[in-house]
Amino acid sequence: MTVRKQRLLKRHRQRKRLFMLAALLALVLLGALVAWWLVPLVLALGWIAHEAWFADHLFYRPRDDYRHAFPPDVPALPARLEQGRLLLDGDIGAAETLILEVRVTAGPLGRLFDPQVWIGDDRQDFERGVDGLRYLNLSGQQEALRAGSLRIRGRFCKLAGTATLHVLSNPDYAGRRLLIVAPHADDAELAAFGLYSRSPEVAIVTLTQGEIEAGRYRRFGLDPAAAARLKGRLRCWDSLAVPLWGGVPQSRCVQLGYYCLQLPAMAAEPQRSFGSRESGESDIRSARRHNPLPLPGDADGAPTWSNLVADLRALLEHFRPEVVVTPHPELDPHADHVAASRALLEAAAGSAWRPGTLLLYANHLHDNDRWPMGPAEGGIALPPVIEPLPADGLWSPCLDAGTRLDKAAALAMQHDLQTPLPAKKRLRRLIQRFLAGRRWPLTGEDEFFRKTVRRHELFWVRPCTADAPAMHAHGPEQTGDQPLHAL
Repeated sequence: MTVRKQRLLKRHRQRKRLFMLAALLALVLLGALVAWWLVPLVLALGWIAHEAWFADHLFYRPRDDYRHAFPPDVPALPARLEQGRLLLDGDIGAAETLILEVRVTAGPLGRLFDPQVWIGDDRQDFERGVDGLRYLNLSGQQEALRAGSLRIRGRFCKLAGTATLHVLSNPDYAGRRLLIVAPHADDAELAAFGLYSRSPEVAIVTLTQGEIEAGRYRRFGLDPAAAARLKGRLRCWDSLAVPLWGGVPQSRCVQLGYYCLQLPAMAAEPQRSFGSRESGESDIRSARRHNPLPLPGDADGAPTWSNLVADLRALLEHFRPEVVVTPHPELDPHADHVAASRALLEAAAGSAWRPGTLLLYANHLHDNDRWPMGPAEGGIALPPVIEPLPADGLWSPCLDAGTRLDKAAALAMQHDLQTPLPAKKRLRRLIQRFLAGRRWPLTGEDEFFRKTVRRHELFWVRPCTADAPAMHAHGPEQTGDQPLHAL
């Protein structure tokens, strides 16, 4: 976790403890002054209300404005909503990525149900009680916009009458030589399956084995270390095999075999080896036997930062990508994700080959563990950004129905996304379905099936310039104490 994520979580827990203390005092007074039997009834109703409406991890206020910044050369067109249609003062030209900045305000029912904005037949959801600037993704709606027939309406919310349309133009990066950096097996599929399944020349490098949190594999009679080793082997296989579903052969997939949540520690002491926290292993060569090419780390098998940077440098020079897809170091707080992009940029700085463009993705967030909000198959609105980010470009390619189904199937092949839901989460989903109107997809139980099987994929576009290695990275803040999904 980053220091900021720890700070947000600490504040959230403090507020929760204060609320629980006040609620306990109120229950004591209720039982003593009114009737004792009201106490268990209120407890049960309070727990149901919590599961239905207050169980989200939201580390900001719904009335906070999002604060996205765009490069100065990005056109910003005045727009207005008239009788449910979006009308522009200007021409979008050939732009393919369209972001509408507009104030969204929840109605009375928008505190019980997720506020929805319908853009034609697309749906994008926001926080209950929302009242601030939000950024709708209108990519794919160009034809209706030009014709002045694009209808936008709010459900459980209303939109301001005036707005700003940010108009971004990019090449189709699927036609460039691509290298996708995946800190873990499944990161490439979550962020970029639609992109890489269209690319004729793409390579995928996975940095870690993914061996931690292997408790469910102990049902095979394995001790914790053996269970971690089995999970690591399975996820290494996933990283090499699943991309073939998107047309990427094993000869263009590389597994580096470093260990989960050890990348930040490796960065702090580049020459020191950091073995697995759970499997007992400390030689990365056990995960590399199916790689299509030799790498510098094969020489001693040491899980060191120096080896990781050397491996990535060799891969850059071998595949010679024009575009590298990597985690967003300011937006995605997962410790391994931040370290992965830091290692890539160190490698690029010393490489004989430097890519021209970085496409940055976020599979996790600091502020909101439900983004993208709303059900699967909807569009991806821009995420909560309360503290401003660098002013990067944006590229949001659209996925057709067939690609979305293929993406869901690729996720279903990932062993780490097949874990059955615990009983408490199943009950929470049942309560939220009937009281809050939420729905989950049939393609898989893991939350990522809802979050990532969408009409859009979303990438921040940043030049890979000579000063890029700094990249505002949060590496020194990393502690790596726990995986993000354990929060």
